Amino acid sequence: MKRRLGYLVLAIAFVAFLGFSFVDAVWPALPGTPDTKLIPWVEKGLLSITIAGAAYGLYLLASLGLSRIVRDKRRRHDVRNVVRLSFIVAAAIAVAGVFTGQWVGVLFSLGIVGFAVTFALQQPLSSLLGWVYIMAVRPYQVGDRIRIDDARGDVIDVDFLVTTLWEVQGDLVSTHQPSGRVVTVPNSKVLSAQVFNYAIDDFPFVWNELEVQVSYETDLDFVKETMREVTDEYLGDEMAARTQRYRRKLDDTPVELEVSDRPTVNVRMEQTWVVLRVRYLVHPKRMQSTRNELYDEIVQRFQAEPEKVGYPVGRFR
Repeated sequence: MKRRLGYLVLAIAFVAFLGFSFVDAVWPALPGTPDTKLIPWVEKGLLSITIAGAAYGLYLLASLGLSRIVRDKRRRHDVRNVVRLSFIVAAAIAVAGVFTGQWVGVLFSLGIVGFAVTFALQQPLSSLLGWVYIMAVRPYQVGDRIRIDDARGDVIDVDFLVTTLWEVQGDLVSTHQPSGRVVTVPNSKVLSAQVFNYAIDDFPFVWNELEVQVSYETDLDFVKETMREVTDEYLGDEMAARTQRYRRKLDDTPVELEVSDRPTVNVRMEQTWVVLRVRYLVHPKRMQSTRNELYDEIVQRFQAEPEKVGYPVGRFR
C-alpha cells in the first residue's frame, strides 16, 4: 500500500513538472493574448507541487527501503523520523526558495525568523530539542517500558514533539497491567524530569519482590525456605544467566555491588506480624504474571503445612 502511494505521489509530481514545463515554454507562445501576469504564479505553484510531491513520494519509498536495511524495529522507527524531518526541512526550504527566488535569502530569513518565533514557540522548540536528545542519548526508545513525570507505560511512538505511551497501571488499575489508555508526554519533559527506563537494550530486566505477611508463631525458617525454593524453581536458572549479564554491565562502571544470582528472602519485623519479601529478577512486562504464579504456588505449599504457618489476625469494629 505504501509503495503504491509513493509511486502515485511521484506520478502526480511528474505531471505537475510537465505542467510547469508546458506553462514555461508553450503558454506564452499560444495564439491570442494569454495572461502573462498569471504565468509566474502558476509556474511557482506547479513547481511547489512538484517539490512537495517528490519529497513525500521519495520519503515513502525510502521508508520501505529502511524496512529491508534496518531489521530492528526500534532503530528503524528512529531512522524513519530523522529521514522524515530531513525531507520536510529540505522541501520547505525549496518551496520557499521557489516563491522568493532567493535561496540564500531564504536560509538567512529562516535564521532571522527563528529568533523571532523562539519566545512564541518555546514549548514546541523545547520538545523538538528533547527529541534530538532522545535520538542522540537514547534514554528510551520504542518498545521500552518507562516512567516519566507522572506517566508510566510502554513507548509506542517517539515523534518530533511528543512521546506516546501505552499506559501501564495509572489510576485505573493497581497492578502492572495496561489500562487501555494512551498517554502523550511532551519530549521537553526528558530535559527536566526524571526518566525511569525498566528495559534498556543490554539488560531488559528489573528486580521485583513478592511480600507475604505471617504471624510471630510461624516457622520462619520453613516460610523463608519455601518462598526461596518456589522462586528458584520458577526463575533460578534464568535469573543466574541474567545476573551474569548485569555483573558484566557493572564491570564497565565504577560501581561495586554484591548481587545474588539466586532468589533471596528478606525479613522485617512489625509490631504484630512478620513481613517476608522474596527478591528475584524478571522482565518488566512479566512482573505481575510472574508474581501471580509465584504467589499461587507459595500459598499452596503453605496450606500443605498449616501447623507451620500462621497469619496475622486483625480485629475491626
